[in-house]
Amino acid sequence: MVGDKQLKTRWETLTQKLSQQFADGDDLDLDAIIFLVGIQEKSDVHARYKKDDKINLMHIAICRVLEPYGYYEFEYVDDEGWPHYKVLKNLPTLKAGEQSVLMKEAIVHYFLEKAYID
Repeated sequence: MVGDKQLKTRWETLTQKLSQQFADGDDLDLDAIIFLVGIQEKSDVHARYKKDDKINLMHIAICRVLEPYGYYEFEYVDDEGWPHYKVLKNLPTLKAGEQSVLMKEAIVHYFLEKAYID
């Protein structure tokens, strides 16, 4: 696990950069960033999404960012361009704060991997 101070600094850098790029400087929260990852992974940034699609985009994002942690594995992209993942192991039971830290760490790792932040 990344050190708490380093994770906090990287998370702040990431949220500031994404907020400037996608929200005219308004602070994006964790859910909004998860949604952006889902759009990125779907690779159809100009599409209009229905409510169910938005939930699916968030699910894709969660699977993708937790894939390096061994929780999910990419399987295939369907005919409509939606990525599919299979569960490799169940997520541990975590308190809300612990879930948030895990997701922030996984998202920071994702954006480091994409060279969006350093």
